[in-house]
Amino acid sequence: MASDFRLKEQLPQLTSRIVATYDEVGTINHLGHCPLPSYDVIISAIEDLKEIIYPGYRRREGLHRGNVAYHVGDLVDRLHDKLTTQIGRALRHEAGVTHEVTCDEDYEALGQAKAILFLEQLPDLRNRLAKDVEAAYDGDPACKCIDEVIFCYPGLEAITVYRLAHELYRLEIPFIPRMMTEWAHSRTGIDIHPGATIGEYFFIDHGTGVVIGETCDIGNHVKLYQGVTLGALSFPTDGEGNLVRGAKRHPTLEDHVVAYANATILGGRTVIGREAVIGSSVWITRSVDPGTTVVLEKPRLRMKSEADELRPEANYHI
Repeated sequence: MASDFRLKEQLPQLTSRIVATYDEVGTINHLGHCPLPSYDVIISAIEDLKEIIYPGYRRREGLHRGNVAYHVGDLVDRLHDKLTTQIGRALRHEAGVTHEVTCDEDYEALGQAKAILFLEQLPDLRNRLAKDVEAAYDGDPACKCIDEVIFCYPGLEAITVYRLAHELYRLEIPFIPRMMTEWAHSRTGIDIHPGATIGEYFFIDHGTGVVIGETCDIGNHVKLYQGVTLGALSFPTDGEGNLVRGAKRHPTLEDHVVAYANATILGGRTVIGREAVIGSSVWITRSVDPGTTVVLEKPRLRMKSEADELRPEANYHI
């Protein structure tokens, strides 16, 4: 059946109604002349950064000591240009929240300065991420080699992007760190806020459903399994009912803590002591002493067959 072109006559009126909402609901559109950071460019920068951190594992093949410097130099040069522009855009928009700015103001110069500071951190970030790779290999008996971690582990993917984003967060760059970690969240199911502080040799096993809040403090040699939530117990408000931002809301995990699948640990005052083990599916809202193991009491498993449905008295426990 052919389309009825007469129905298209109502589309101009529909367009007018949609455009009218841009004034009525102005909080969810950006129509200024100064552009925001580009999502596509930020993702492209992440891929370039991963190419630098893990050379030979990503896009470019045939790298060796004779040509790797040229490859990395080209990537660093491109990243300088991308980040200078994108950071400048983010800083300009952030400044516009409190006072009027114009596109002529030189936020790109500040963006360049911060881009250089960020790029200077890449050697140290490689060393730190090498320890995270080692933690994954040492912590998973199913892993056959280091290459498997880099190619296959979603936990490392999320941690890599987090560590990059965290450096930008420390430089007080708006938007871009969250854009990065939320992109990693969409790919891995692991949600790490770039503001969290995470020590060395960090391993997330399996990973799907892990949530790590903004004000978490995580020590060295910490291991999390899938579904672990390190969240806020409550959200304090001021006298007008507005959320108080910037307060410590999320827990602290000291060195060598292990949290098993679906454990929920909440609250800014909650400290999980060194070498504590948090069992699966527990709910914790208060501190745990070092060396403590926390588990649920052993549940009773009940099994019934179809025949037993006709006999209510049948009740088998294992």
